[in-house]
Amino acid sequence: MYAVVGCSDCEALWVVSGRPETTSCPRCGARRRFAKLKKFAETEDADAAKNVRSAMVQRRAGYDGDLDDFATMGERAMDSGMDDGEFLTASGLDADEVADAGERADGHASSGSLSKREAVERAVADLDRPTESEIAEYAADHGVERDYVERALDKLARAGAVTESGGRYRPL
Repeated sequence: MYAVVGCSDCEALWVVSGRPETTSCPRCGARRRFAKLKKFAETEDADAAKNVRSAMVQRRAGYDGDLDDFATMGERAMDSGMDDGEFLTASGLDADEVADAGERADGHASSGSLSKREAVERAVADLDRPTESEIAEYAADHGVERDYVERALDKLARAGAVTESGGRYRPL
């Protein structure tokens, strides 16, 4: 069941699914008991409830014309306006150059560049019960200094993210 309800403070309308104990206004955040809210419409279909709410909002705004249903309006909204290429060109940019730069950036992001902390955490997770030296070697491949590895392992152990036993580390 879906209900179109309204806020007594700010007069916002929204759709509530089911029969919750309480619900909050999406505009002002006021929390109300669902049973006490005025239900303008109750339907079994979510789209029907959205259509009722949409029509109510339009009537409040003074629009009297016929409109399509909620789903059709959403499809038309997605088709309207300019696409990304048109927008970039209108902004004075070359769309192909922007696409090439995006591909280069995606390739760089997936190449495995890790933050210092991620390199230490990944070493502990990927290596089989590594020693501090093995973790430092792994992290060095990602540009992390040994003194950072020592501090990070200490912090991770204090935080309970890793455990050390006999000079070997493992994730928790």
